[in-house]
Amino acid sequence: MSARAICWRHMTTRVMGPYIGGKHETASPREVRSPYDDALVGTVGLGDERLLEAAIAGAAAAFKAWSRSPTHERALVLERLALAIEAEQTELSQLITRESGKPIRYSKAEVARAISTFRLGAAEARLLGGEVLPSDQLPGAEGRLTLYRRVPRGPVAGISPFNFPLNLVAHKLAPALAIGAPLVLKPAPQAPLTAHRLAELVTAAGAPPHAFDVVHAEPNVAERLATDPRLPVLSFTGSDTVGFHLESVARRKRVTLELGGNAPCLIDETVDLEALLPRIVDAAFGNAGQVCIKAQRLYVVKSRFDAFVERFVALTRELAVGDPMDPQTVVGPMIEGRHVTRVQEWIAEAERGGATRLLGGDARGNVLWPIVLTGTKPEQRVCKDEIFGPVTLVEPVEDFDAGLRACNASRFGIQAAVFTRDLGRALTAYRELDYPGVLVNDAPSFRVDNVPYGGTRDSGQGREGVRFAIEDFTETKLLSLKDL
Repeated sequence: MSARAICWRHMTTRVMGPYIGGKHETASPREVRSPYDDALVGTVGLGDERLLEAAIAGAAAAFKAWSRSPTHERALVLERLALAIEAEQTELSQLITRESGKPIRYSKAEVARAISTFRLGAAEARLLGGEVLPSDQLPGAEGRLTLYRRVPRGPVAGISPFNFPLNLVAHKLAPALAIGAPLVLKPAPQAPLTAHRLAELVTAAGAPPHAFDVVHAEPNVAERLATDPRLPVLSFTGSDTVGFHLESVARRKRVTLELGGNAPCLIDETVDLEALLPRIVDAAFGNAGQVCIKAQRLYVVKSRFDAFVERFVALTRELAVGDPMDPQTVVGPMIEGRHVTRVQEWIAEAERGGATRLLGGDARGNVLWPIVLTGTKPEQRVCKDEIFGPVTLVEPVEDFDAGLRACNASRFGIQAAVFTRDLGRALTAYRELDYPGVLVNDAPSFRVDNVPYGGTRDSGQGREGVRFAIEDFTETKLLSLKDL
């Protein structure tokens, strides 16, 4: 057996974490099991109040020196980290799949994105600066040099979800490392091992102790991340219910929330259906729909509705469902059985209200086969809430303008997609759609890691994308210098 294989087996069989100050601490062990077949993936240590205090205190103590470290040191840590992940991408992809149930094809893509995210962080570390401003705006204000630079607000508290256990951690960690802000992270309870392995790689890349601490903890313990004043920034990714609760208790903090969505797609009569359908099907059902920008609501102009539905259902029926380690699988397991039950209840509610199921609904363990609905009503949960499962609604609209109104009829707002060959309509959609991200001729699930990404309304506040997260993690500091 190779040295890497031995290391990999050791990684997933020993107790990992809490990882504090550059080393694993001893804590009560909790098993992490695959949502697909309940196989043991690894064991994580459950942090308590004492261990979380050690992490917070360590981050606060490390902040001054780390935030004042030379740019080249922080950039080098990020560059080394990207290389370390690249060298271990096969093993990390497998770990993501085993603990979260994400099909391996998407886990490999996630690891590739994380490598890019940390390289972007290295580049942003080298660019972080400020601006010289003219101060002579009024008589008597002459003779001054006025400038500002961006400085970290302080250590960052991070809470991450299960569905992207590496790259959504990277979107908190890369900007934090770039500016020299220690990060204390609570990973998702269902998939905590990837974050702990990442912490080991951060230490190996040369980051100082407490630059990145990971504490797996129960919610009542972890809430201190939101309330402790030594962590002036809270970066949360997860459900709107939990996110807005944490915001309510995080007084006098900078809070960024990346929450849920029910992303719409609008398809007009000008498009080639065969060219766009594979992307929409993947956006609707990839990773069992457990993506906050999955295509949940599809609106098709009436003249193309029947043709679209026929092909959409046919392609959905052909999707590979089941074992997430199979490279062909698109729809793997849902993260927990209770979510299978929840989705089935929402489907039943919609059908009682007059909706028609065009496809799907079989379940085996945590695996739920893709479901296509039509004839739904706006007040039904499948329409107004985030389903976060392999369910998509397909509804006809009278025309393009009616489709835009249907897209906007949501309490959520992250990304919306429009498919059209009409440039005027594309620009109209960009102007009229009440979403921070409007994608034309691409699925709403498309994302690259250097662009601003985040929500409005019940989808949250603040932006990810390394440069844009740095703006939230930092504040301006002014210097006005006058001759004596």
